[in-house]
Amino acid sequence: MPPPLPNEEQRLHPWSWLFALQQQVQQFLLPLLALLVFGSRRDDDLPYHHWISGAIVLALVATAVLQYLSYRYRIGSDALSIRSGIFERTRREIPFARIHNVVVHQNLLHRMFGVAELRLESAGGDKPEAEMRVLKLAQALELERLIRQRGSEPAATTQTDVSNDGVLLSLPLSELVRQGLISNRAMVVLVAAIGAAYQLFPRRATSDFIEEQGRHAFGYASQLQLGTLTMVASALLLLAFALVLMRLLSIGLAIVQYYGFRLSEADRRLTVERGLFTRVRSSVAQRRIQAWTLREGALHRLFKRRQLRVDIASGGQQQEQDGRALKELAPLAPPDTCDGLLQHLLPQLQWPPTQWQPVSTRGWWRLCLPALLLMGSLSTLLVYETGQVWALLPLLWLPWSALKARRQVSRIGYNIDAQRVAIRGGWWNRWWRVAELDKLQALRLDRSPLDRHFGTATLTLDTAGAAGAPALQLRFLEEAQARALMAQLEREMVRRKLRW
Repeated sequence: MPPPLPNEEQRLHPWSWLFALQQQVQQFLLPLLALLVFGSRRDDDLPYHHWISGAIVLALVATAVLQYLSYRYRIGSDALSIRSGIFERTRREIPFARIHNVVVHQNLLHRMFGVAELRLESAGGDKPEAEMRVLKLAQALELERLIRQRGSEPAATTQTDVSNDGVLLSLPLSELVRQGLISNRAMVVLVAAIGAAYQLFPRRATSDFIEEQGRHAFGYASQLQLGTLTMVASALLLLAFALVLMRLLSIGLAIVQYYGFRLSEADRRLTVERGLFTRVRSSVAQRRIQAWTLREGALHRLFKRRQLRVDIASGGQQQEQDGRALKELAPLAPPDTCDGLLQHLLPQLQWPPTQWQPVSTRGWWRLCLPALLLMGSLSTLLVYETGQVWALLPLLWLPWSALKARRQVSRIGYNIDAQRVAIRGGWWNRWWRVAELDKLQALRLDRSPLDRHFGTATLTLDTAGAAGAPALQLRFLEEAQARALMAQLEREMVRRKLRW
């Protein structure tokens, strides 16, 4: 490791202005392109658009250089001091103990220059407390180590150093292939690409293009004079080929995102590293984790795998969207491995619980009401438009919806011990949610008209990082049972000190 950073004001990397310029150019890229494209169509002799574009680029370069010259930071014994600003100068004091999450980000350009971007996040807020763009990679890792050491509890500072991180989980290539097969990320990319095409291009032109390509395809098929059976077989083969391509693309996307995935533990902090082209290293103190979620769908069970996620009271929506927030401790792992991780990180918790308390199964059909309304309306519309019997086919979905609703309600359960509350739910897609009693901030009891009819209620538990899904709530509780649980948890919340 490099030597400790001196306790004096320091500057960012000399090339940091280049990366600040890159971000600014990305923000103004579309207006600049529009100015160049539409300005070049004018018949004027004087190229005003070139002068305006040059002035904008020059202003962006000057701003980036001035930001580099005015940015200073100093590492104290218990806080990080940052001084920035050109005309309006700002000084920020960020105590190490208030930093919840540290993100070291490296894209391809960062890796070419041997630098990294450091983000410091605290509880709440849509923006990080500080974005240090950019530092030398070794300097960023050393600063991360100092924040981790000085921001941890005194009893934890004597634990293993960053160079001896205990690796809790790593994902080989075979697991990344399974992750791609299960996640089917290519479908998300395809839908996003279609949506972007409709936004960027005129809708009429996009629709005409699709219709024209469809006519060409059907015209080519009709020229071949294929029989009905051959046409159906060809369509099925084409569909199978498209599905295989989608799965291969999903595998590629999973490899790009999770390549080199490693979960490690040191100084009571968890650190996740991942990424093939863009390397992201995120670390968070274990005490900052607000809730834990285990998930498994039908494909997870087919591959005998499960997912472990956490809710953290930091990051904001921006980090959620760009994928830098630490959310996945185990993107994919065997159920025993996920259960072992949860038991290791929450040693006072008995996992899985020996017994789950059930809820009321009265009114289970409430869960299939949306499907009943949707499919009923769709069938009514199709019958009105076509008058054909096949228009009733959407109603065939209702038996499956009823079976799913019945199984979901029968599987809902909860378990409360002296330290934790655990909730489970789902059937086709199953989930388990765990939260420490010390992390609860508020309780809410809701009763809908149907709840009042069936004598049930919904109890919602709120933590500082309540952005996880599904919601941390118990549905279909008997009213007396819900009120008793609420009173029990209220007494625990009053007696305990909030830890976050």
